Amino acid sequence: MKTLSRLYLTLVFIFLYSPIAVMILISFNSGESTTEFLGFSLRWYREMFRDSATLEALKNTLVLSVSSAVASTVIGTLAAVGIDRMRNRFLRRAVMSVTNIPMMNPDIVTGISLMLVFVFVGTLLGLESYLSFWTLLIAHVTFNLPYVILSVLPKLKQMDKNIPEAALDLGCTPIQSFFKVELPFIMPGVVTGLIMAFTLSFDDFVISNFTSGSSYETLTIHIYSMIKKSVKPDIYALSTLIFAAVLLLLVISNASDSSGEPKKKKKDGSDKKRRMFLMRGKEGGVAK
Repeated sequence: MKTLSRLYLTLVFIFLYSPIAVMILISFNSGESTTEFLGFSLRWYREMFRDSATLEALKNTLVLSVSSAVASTVIGTLAAVGIDRMRNRFLRRAVMSVTNIPMMNPDIVTGISLMLVFVFVGTLLGLESYLSFWTLLIAHVTFNLPYVILSVLPKLKQMDKNIPEAALDLGCTPIQSFFKVELPFIMPGVVTGLIMAFTLSFDDFVISNFTSGSSYETLTIHIYSMIKKSVKPDIYALSTLIFAAVLLLLVISNASDSSGEPKKKKKDGSDKKRRMFLMRGKEGGVAK
C-alpha cells in the first residue's frame, strides 16, 4: 500500500507541476519554438523588459491588486467583527448567506451584473466613460470581501471574549480594546485574507473583462488579447518570474513559521501575563 500511495502522490505532483516545468524550460529557449529546445538563452527575459505594453499591464495589475486587497481587507475585517458581535442568530445567518453570494455566484454572472450596474449609474450621472479603474476596483473588492470575512471570522470565534471585556474594565475605550487586544489576536486571519484577496485580484479575468473598459488593461486581459494572434515567448519569461516570486514568498513564510516553533517556552510567560490581565479585569469588574 505504501508503494501505491507513493506512486499515486508522485503522479499527482507530475500532473500538477509538469506544465510549469515546461513553461520555465521554454522561457530559456533561444528560439520561438514551443516544441523544440534550440539552446539556453536569456533572450526572452531581455525582450520582456523591452515590452512596454506588457510592463504597463503588469503595473496596472499590481496597482489594482494591492488597492483591492487593502480595501477589501479593511472592510472585510470590520464586517467580520460586526457579524461576530451579532446576537440574533437568524440575522447572522442571513448576513452570512448574503455575504457568500459573490463567492458562490459564477464569475460571468457577477461580471455582467456589475457591468450593468456601472453602466446604469454612469448614465444617471451623465458620465462620458462608464467603465474605468474605479469600477474595476469596486468589482474586485466585491468578490474579495467574502474570502476576507471567512478568513477573519474563525479567529474571532477562537478568541476569549473575556479579554476585550477585561481591557474595557481596565480603562480602554472600545477602539483601543480592538486595536490593542482583538486585532493582534486575529492578525493571522487578516494576513491570510489579505494574501487571498491579492492573489484572486491578480488572477481574475472574467469579471475584469466586463468591468474594466478600454482605458485600463490588466495583465490577464492583455494576455487574452494576444491569444487571438500568438503569445510571445516573453510572456513565458514573465510567468516564470511571477512563479519564482510566489515560491520565494512561500519559502520565507515557512521559514518564519519554523523559526517561531522553538519559542514556545517564551510563550508560557506571555500566557501567564494574559491570565493575570484577565484576572485583573474581572476583579475590576467586581469592584465596580
